[in-house]
Amino acid sequence: MKTKIFCDIAELKVIKKFNKKTIVKGFTTNPSLMRKAGAKNYTLYSKNILRICKNKPVSLEVFADEFNEIKKQAKIINAWAKNVYVKIPVVNSKGKFMGKAIKELNNQNIKLNITAVYNAKQTKKILSTINKKSKVIISIFAGRAADTGKDPIPEFKKSIALAKKYKNVEILWASVREPYNYIQAKQIGCHIITVPPSIIEKIESFGKSFTQLTLDTVKTFLVDSKKSKFKI
Repeated sequence: MKTKIFCDIAELKVIKKFNKKTIVKGFTTNPSLMRKAGAKNYTLYSKNILRICKNKPVSLEVFADEFNEIKKQAKIINAWAKNVYVKIPVVNSKGKFMGKAIKELNNQNIKLNITAVYNAKQTKKILSTINKKSKVIISIFAGRAADTGKDPIPEFKKSIALAKKYKNVEILWASVREPYNYIQAKQIGCHIITVPPSIIEKIESFGKSFTQLTLDTVKTFLVDSKKSKFKI
């Protein structure tokens, strides 16, 4: 199975550039990336993204914290374009499972990206709330888990196995830390991996031999030493 690469970014210029790449099959973003990109008006900025990217899936996140407001924002975001996936956190800031909102929106055929997932128990709870028709992405945060010393791979394997009964569900590897994560995601059968632009460019240059890597490294050290006019 091929693992699709999505680009994780909110900067409009970068989205324009990466939307042209055939390797990029979709886009994901979040309120933090939007803020970093300088967005002032969430609605207008999101619609600018959607004007650029019309034919690939784009995940845009709600930022409400209570059930009714999450539902309201999700319906508004969903209406912006046919290629939108509405990102819903698996729990709110109080730790309450958002199953009720997920179930209701899923039953209304709203494409969802359930985010901030870390383990297979959460995946199982999500799957218990959804139908087997409306499209759902479950985003598991590998990098953030690994940052705390936890191995995310077993949780991915269990989640992928659980999702096999659901043809409408895709498991996404989120919070990438290095290009090799793409290889890992492919090996375990992840449907999607969402990757920052700088790492996508490194993935595109996969294939160098160890000999070439050695030469490139040595040449870099030599060039830098000459630039600095080092002497011993």
